[in-house]
Amino acid sequence: MQIKGLARIGLILVLTIIIGQWAWGSAAHSEAAYDYINISEPFLKKIPIAVPVFKTMTESDKAADRAHQATNILSDGLEFTGYFKLVDPAAFLEQPRDKGITSADLNFGNWTDIGAELLITGGLWLSDDTVRMEIRLFDTFKGELLFGKRYGGSQSDMRQMLHRFCDEMVYRLTGKQGLFGSQIVFINKQGNQNAIYICGFDGHAPQRLTKSQAITLFPAWSPDGASIAYTSYAGGSPSILIRRIDSGKTRRIAYDGINITPTWLPGQPGLAATLSVSGDEEIYLLTESGKIDKRLTDSWGIDVSPTFSPDGKKMAFVSKRAGTPQIYIKNLETDETRRLTYEGNYNTEPDWSPDGEKIVYSAMEGGQADIFVIGTDGEGLTQLTRNAGSNEAPAWSPDGTLIVFSSTRSGTAKLYVMTASGTDQRPLLDMAGEQILPDWSPAMEIK
Repeated sequence: MQIKGLARIGLILVLTIIIGQWAWGSAAHSEAAYDYINISEPFLKKIPIAVPVFKTMTESDKAADRAHQATNILSDGLEFTGYFKLVDPAAFLEQPRDKGITSADLNFGNWTDIGAELLITGGLWLSDDTVRMEIRLFDTFKGELLFGKRYGGSQSDMRQMLHRFCDEMVYRLTGKQGLFGSQIVFINKQGNQNAIYICGFDGHAPQRLTKSQAITLFPAWSPDGASIAYTSYAGGSPSILIRRIDSGKTRRIAYDGINITPTWLPGQPGLAATLSVSGDEEIYLLTESGKIDKRLTDSWGIDVSPTFSPDGKKMAFVSKRAGTPQIYIKNLETDETRRLTYEGNYNTEPDWSPDGEKIVYSAMEGGQADIFVIGTDGEGLTQLTRNAGSNEAPAWSPDGTLIVFSSTRSGTAKLYVMTASGTDQRPLLDMAGEQILPDWSPAMEIK
């Protein structure tokens, strides 16, 4: 799927061709570049980074406005990752927009003196609707360029260009694919309307995909990011709908009884869902066309909410086979099933981490839900939220560094995001209604 501006989902988006890209300081692309961020504890120490206002290479008020806009988009995107701490611009001892944006123009001592370990400089050209940018990343202590890029396109595509730089920057510093091309799907409940929305990774430009007075639940991204599967009660009984993002074309999967919690198989066209075709709620594997391929669970208790390991060989799910909802893991190759959670009497909504090592889930106690994470071996149980309303429906970002969830800490259910270790909990977006059941898309190329 080609990423489209959220305000233009469903329409043909023609991005102006990138007119040029290049990398300076190619040695920065070596393994040594990963030393900047501790991969095992990426949020233990945030890297102080300075992002001065871009230098305008075209003299006009509009160019100056675009330079400030570009700086803000870049700063907000990097801060959102949780890796970086922005140095207060009031502390800057020099301004690249006045002196210049290359190594020869910079006094790196002025940046180390204020604690900036990394520095980004940018230059911006504006001509009619066309914008060009040069962006450079420097290591201030070493006094060297790590890499630089050129981008060009229409002014409306500035956000995509800047996020391409952010994505490559995060990759060069961590060795991991970033999240800047990803999106989030969620349910918005307002009045008698129950709608599916999608927004950017940072909550930018939420847009409605569906609108219904029927109950709509459990939206889930396909592995290629092209479709969303969800449960709809339109017509009275729950059925599974699969909707294409680009065309809006929708198809229905329905068997007698319950059809809920659809989840796609990693890298495959099929999906799993809970059906009650045999009388009891069990998890089934379905083909892309919706035909039952295989029954995956078989117990007297309700089995729901499947989530798969990244290699598709194991499935975590919720079952009441022990009397209360608990999370289990099934090896799909050996059919062996083992219980994962033992603490608490109500553990639900599991989501398997992209690195395959952890499962995040919600647990109910005393009428309030909180979010926990546990290793797939049952070790390392950690509570991530506490004393802040009910916190439910956690979902990993595609790079495994962030978790989106729904929380009532502000009074009504809203979407929040936090780091994988539970730090930096903050609201994702501000919109009317209640926002619930988020799911984070796979990483996708920014076009």
